[in-house]
Amino acid sequence: MSTPYVLLGLLAGGPRHGYDLKRAHDDRMPRAKPLAFGQVYATLGRLERDGLVEESGQDRDGGPDRTSYVLTDAGRAKLDEWLAAIEPPAPFVTSALFSKVVVSLLAADIERARGYLVAQRAAHTDRLRELTAAKTAPDASVGDVVAADFAIAHLDADLRWLQTTLLRVADLDREVHP
Repeated sequence: MSTPYVLLGLLAGGPRHGYDLKRAHDDRMPRAKPLAFGQVYATLGRLERDGLVEESGQDRDGGPDRTSYVLTDAGRAKLDEWLAAIEPPAPFVTSALFSKVVVSLLAADIERARGYLVAQRAAHTDRLRELTAAKTAPDASVGDVVAADFAIAHLDADLRWLQTTLLRVADLDREVHP
């Protein structure tokens, strides 16, 4: 899970309290699942316990006391280590999309599998249009564009796989139901 490292990265710019970290995460990681405040504070607690962050002060900005946190030397080293590590490509196919196609052939028939593939292709195409509109909007930030490009590339790969699988579904059916 990258949330602790994202928080360490956000703290690399200087001290912040939990509310600021949540807002910065949600602003800088557009289209990612927003963090819950509880998740931020639980993660900060673990980072502090592990010596990667420490309290740097408290302030009250018209509300409750807010504890600011700062990155420690150990936290910076851990962040640098994580940033330098190459993410290995996934060793297994672990996609609900892939599983549903295979199971639809095993549990049903060729027409059900074909219908699922066509419906899924339509859903992917709709999402592709939404993302393209979002990244070309006049008020799109660079973060919005980068996030949309990432999602579009994955959707494009899925769409190519869906099309190829549609062409092979009869062969797959013969293999499953000889």
